[in-house]
Amino acid sequence: MCDIVVLYDGYSILRSKEEMSANCSCTLIMGKSNNIIIDTMTSWDADKIVSALKLQNLTVEDVSYVVSTHGHSDHIGNNNLFLKAKHIVGFSVSFKDTYYIHPFEEGKEYSIDENVKIIPTPGHTLTDVTVLVTSVNKETFAITDLFEKIEDIENPTLWLEAGSEDPTQQRINRSKVAQLADWIVPGHGPQFKVTDEIRESLKSQRDENIAK
Repeated sequence: MCDIVVLYDGYSILRSKEEMSANCSCTLIMGKSNNIIIDTMTSWDADKIVSALKLQNLTVEDVSYVVSTHGHSDHIGNNNLFLKAKHIVGFSVSFKDTYYIHPFEEGKEYSIDENVKIIPTPGHTLTDVTVLVTSVNKETFAITDLFEKIEDIENPTLWLEAGSEDPTQQRINRSKVAQLADWIVPGHGPQFKVTDEIRESLKSQRDENIAK
């Protein structure tokens, strides 16, 4: 089982048609065998990440995996802090100049250990992944950029305006992840509890789109 600490809540604010203010949620998973950081914010946030790790009695050298849910700049900005870690950026798995072939595109999950797995969830980008973690309370947390924030469940315009390379796939995977998770850490907002009402709403949005 793992301790899950959201180091920073993400945010996204559409200021105009030409400008958006955004940064991603940054999450730390602490397990018996591995410490994992998910989405490393912008390149201007290095000191913030180092300070947040210090509060957990960790340094960058204590992190064994870096996972970026996709390759946008606010999700990979400080990956280079973690030079002892294996890096997973979307569907790409690497350490230094060695790349490991994993068939995410075939729907295959990647297991880090018995409590942490990574599943392919295209939508926001075509190579998005979601991290599923079993917590010390035996609840499943999903760390994912399929969701901007909890508000985008009632108002899907929020995630559509943030950009989606495949909205149909994103609707399908949003519903899929909600069925798997007790909690969701979205890309750009505080974590939220997944209720049956949320699951039904996402399933309806998925089915309505498929029926069109």
